[in-house]
Amino acid sequence: MTVRIPLPELADTHDLGRRLGRLLRQGDLVVLTGPLGAGKTALVQGIGDGLGVRGDVTSPTFVIARVHQPDPARGGTLTLVHADAYRLGDAPDPRAEIDDLDLDADMDRAVTVVEWGEGMVEQLAEAHLLVRMHRAEDDSRTAEVTGLGPGWSGRLAALDQPAGHAGR
Repeated sequence: MTVRIPLPELADTHDLGRRLGRLLRQGDLVVLTGPLGAGKTALVQGIGDGLGVRGDVTSPTFVIARVHQPDPARGGTLTLVHADAYRLGDAPDPRAEIDDLDLDADMDRAVTVVEWGEGMVEQLAEAHLLVRMHRAEDDSRTAEVTGLGPGWSGRLAALDQPAGHAGR
């Protein structure tokens, strides 16, 4: 199942992320793809908000991965592992570099989101969520959210509802 969601404003990208964060479960893998400036990190900021994690979610481009712990005061119960594979593509087999990060060590206890991960991290989980971000010339954005593998179609149906109605 694929859900296509227009994101005319930055607030819409954050809102989609919050909605996704509320749908995600322990062990979920989310793979983000799209050009620079498409809104991948903004989406993860919303996911972190929806999960109720501590601190600011910022791009992990130069540190490769960040771990955000849940904030019980914000209703958080799951850890967010936010990785960025952008700088890992120069190796003959970038999947070996992904293996070196040990992302799968936290998979069972966390939600793992990988920017620029398409083609490199799908083997980490039986099923995953693929989010393709598109940026138009007028600077508007669109997200194509596709659940791959078992268990996603029911959860993604909630995203097909207008903003502000998902999960209610």
